Amino acid sequence: MDDGTTPGSGSTHLTWANVGLAFSFILFDTVISHTFGLGVGSSLLTAALRCVFQLSLVALVLQKVFEANNLWAVAGIAFLLNLMGTTETVVNKSKKRYMHMFPSVLFGMLGSTIPVSIIGIRFAMSVEPFWKPEQYIPVVGMLCGSTISGIVVSVSYVLKELYDNRDKVEMYLAFGASRFEASKPIAKEALRFALTPNINQMSVIGIIAIPGMMTGAILGGSSVEQAARLQMVIMFMISSCTALSSFVTTVLALGVVVDSEHRVRIDRIDSREHAVWRARNWVVSKIVEGAKSAGRKAAGMLRFGRKAEEGQDGEQERLLG
Repeated sequence: MDDGTTPGSGSTHLTWANVGLAFSFILFDTVISHTFGLGVGSSLLTAALRCVFQLSLVALVLQKVFEANNLWAVAGIAFLLNLMGTTETVVNKSKKRYMHMFPSVLFGMLGSTIPVSIIGIRFAMSVEPFWKPEQYIPVVGMLCGSTISGIVVSVSYVLKELYDNRDKVEMYLAFGASRFEASKPIAKEALRFALTPNINQMSVIGIIAIPGMMTGAILGGSSVEQAARLQMVIMFMISSCTALSSFVTTVLALGVVVDSEHRVRIDRIDSREHAVWRARNWVVSKIVEGAKSAGRKAAGMLRFGRKAEEGQDGEQERLLG
């Protein structure tokens, strides 16, 4: 794609001192949270530290992939991004889950990010070959980020409605509606919620906000016109990818929770913490219990030793007396 970029122009060399200075903004937010009792200070610090660790790791890995310039390495990174996005969606973001949610979300993400990225980069962005690491991987990363938000919103709404208001769907089913007819209002509302953020973002982009991709292209040396066109292409790809992934996962979720016998299967919805966090809590509780038990034993041994010393001292005083 002829975007008029001049490699290296306008670039700056940033050190960890620059990152540390920027981290002071997070510390300021933490102080605000503590002052007003918002209760998000620890979350801010944790998220910021995760950001530093994850971006440092990504930079290390992507540098090797860019240098290798290998199709299979790019494909592996694209699959890994979708896999991690699925894990984040199912494990961290979803308060309720349904049976076989992980493969359903992974299928929805792969079925949207891969074809949209290939078609968009090859034809809309005019990149040949489409899998150039410096072009393909950042775009797939952005698409994965958008699909996570869309999937979480749509699936969370579906599961909440079926879990809390199952009587509405069951009424439709009782009057002879099929499971898809009974679930259609929920699916429509879920998809509307999932697509609203993209609509809002596109409606204010350029006038109120200058988006990150455009800013990065300008800082990288592209002309403003080319950066704006690139941002248009990216936004349209993000919108289509979010819509496709949200639609696929919404249909799969409804197909699992409302079975082929036209019954609402609440037993297939799990509102507990994910098994990963339950296992973590169990391990932590065992460690705490073990530490407390060891502390009690140590305290008992210490008391026993003191009593023994007191007994010896009393026996010596008796003999001397």
